[in-house]
Amino acid sequence: MALTGKTIAFLVGPEGIEQAELVEPWKAVQDAGGSPKLVSKEPGTVQAFHHLTPADTFPVDATLASANADQFDALVLPGGVANGDQVRTFPEAVSLVKGFAEAGKPIAVICHGGWVLIEADVVGGRTVTSWPSLQTDYRNAGATWVDREVVVDEGPFPLVSSRKPDDLPAFCRELVAAFE
Repeated sequence: MALTGKTIAFLVGPEGIEQAELVEPWKAVQDAGGSPKLVSKEPGTVQAFHHLTPADTFPVDATLASANADQFDALVLPGGVANGDQVRTFPEAVSLVKGFAEAGKPIAVICHGGWVLIEADVVGGRTVTSWPSLQTDYRNAGATWVDREVVVDEGPFPLVSSRKPDDLPAFCRELVAAFE
């Protein structure tokens, strides 16, 4: 299988994660033989949402205090407005993202998950997509923003980005390919 022996970090905040943007990439990693691990600020569980409606909770595998890029082969940044906004305010999350970028490890981001990439200052010169409301933030950070289902930018580290839940089939296909 394409990801056998690989451990993939999924970085999320305590709440507000768009459930489909966590669950579908998680399943794609598992189906490809990889081992997904949920990383968040605190131990316990995180609360996912279906847009603004609370959905399921998910157990945290590692806290930001204990996680570093050396433990993982790639990183997924699920969306959700509240999730993306929270994660970018955690210094340990910003450091973790910088660690992945500096190590040249692949990162996949969807929807509002990209705010932490902007905060980590790792998108300058990159081509990305996202939920449309982030386009000015990306442009101000030096990225080229495009409105496409999925974008793969090889750059100094492979960066896969998508806009929204409707893009998940393409996003999952491309993140598995990038993580190989």
